[in-house]
Amino acid sequence: MNDSLEELENKNSPSLPRVLGLWMAIAIVIGNTIGAGIFVKPGRIAADAGSFPLIFSVWVFGTLLCVLGGLCLAELSAMHPRSGGLYVYLREAYGPLPAFLFGWQEFLFARPASTAALGVVCVSSLLRILGQTPAAWQIVPLAMLLIFAVAFFNVLGVLWGARLQALTTMIKCGLVLTIALLPWILSLRGTSPIQWNLLSETVTPMQPTLSSQFAAVLLAVMWAFNGWEGVVPIAEEVKNPGRNLPLALLGGIGLLGLLYMGATLAYHLVIPISDMAIQENREHVAELLLTRSIGNWAGSMMSVGLVLSTLGTINSNLLTSPRVTYAMGRDGLLPSSFGTLHPRYKTPMNAILFQAAVACLMVIGSALLIQYTSYFQKRTIFDLLTDCIVFAASLFYTAAIAAVIVLRRKQPALHRPFRTPGYPWTPILYILAYLWFILSILYEQPVEGVFGILLILIGIPYFFKRNRSP
Repeated sequence: MNDSLEELENKNSPSLPRVLGLWMAIAIVIGNTIGAGIFVKPGRIAADAGSFPLIFSVWVFGTLLCVLGGLCLAELSAMHPRSGGLYVYLREAYGPLPAFLFGWQEFLFARPASTAALGVVCVSSLLRILGQTPAAWQIVPLAMLLIFAVAFFNVLGVLWGARLQALTTMIKCGLVLTIALLPWILSLRGTSPIQWNLLSETVTPMQPTLSSQFAAVLLAVMWAFNGWEGVVPIAEEVKNPGRNLPLALLGGIGLLGLLYMGATLAYHLVIPISDMAIQENREHVAELLLTRSIGNWAGSMMSVGLVLSTLGTINSNLLTSPRVTYAMGRDGLLPSSFGTLHPRYKTPMNAILFQAAVACLMVIGSALLIQYTSYFQKRTIFDLLTDCIVFAASLFYTAAIAAVIVLRRKQPALHRPFRTPGYPWTPILYILAYLWFILSILYEQPVEGVFGILLILIGIPYFFKRNRSP
């Protein structure tokens, strides 16, 4: 376990081919991020915050946080352009155990849970389009079938997965652009749905204090941004990584921020916040905007778009996350079968199929929790899984950004094609903001926070058992 990461890679496995250019990498950043969040979360955000100025300020804050993180990961990804992403940076900075724990939660919970949540939303939206009110017995098997179909597509090759990603990314960007621009386009045609007075409307927020309102909205906002680092796990497959990885991260985050803030403004110019916060409307704000602006048919088309958007993010999860599992397998931290490539397609087939199988178990498990556990009965599968994901991910995002500081001291002579602007204040500001965010989640939602920590900690016995194995 004392060899460097590069030595282990050279000795134990072939390199993945570098086939992805800049625009494909940007498409992966955007496609890995835009899923259901910007379409499904605005209603819950409205209920938690109660006012547009607070909501918009949190979207701006979340965008700036991701920019700070992107500036830091741009340095790390350019200096270590290897498959595995945050796993690689944590290993280089802190050693094998923290890196393993990141890969463990990514491998066993975070990405499978994200895939499961999105699979449920995708199938639910599809059934609504068909005029059905979906029951759990319909959603669970169909979501599982969908997940395995996308996994098989990614086994066929990284370019197949990336091409599907590029296609669905264009669709997703088109949907968010439609939401952001539609009120203004209709205004130019003289049929404006815009009501400026709606920006000053308020409702009584669900959260009691300004701090708890900010934290609750930020939790939803960071889910919408979750995946902004999605290109770094496949850095080994990006052409000219010293140039293209920083550009992909910063370009992707910048575009995401503009799209999200534009969509948020549009929602609040057309729909009263009191309507958005109603329980039955909370997950359908995007459809509501198009229905009120154009008609019922437009709302139905948005539902179709939501199906395609979530499908694209499921694909992105199964494209990027198995590369972390693959990197851990070839480092000996997981069974060696995960560190192998398909002999024909040159993709980490075992890692992809395992991630899909765990996601299916998450679909079943979360449905059972909501059905039979009183604490979770008022939650949706989507909210239950996404809140836990954001908390667990925040712990490792913070550690990864701190790795910029650690590696400046630990590897000062290593070539850095990109250096973080504003160092050391850029990583320090990010770390301080995320520490406050993590503590706020633990205070406001202790069950989800403790659950996320326990899922990480149970990886420690496995790590030491694996290390003792001959």
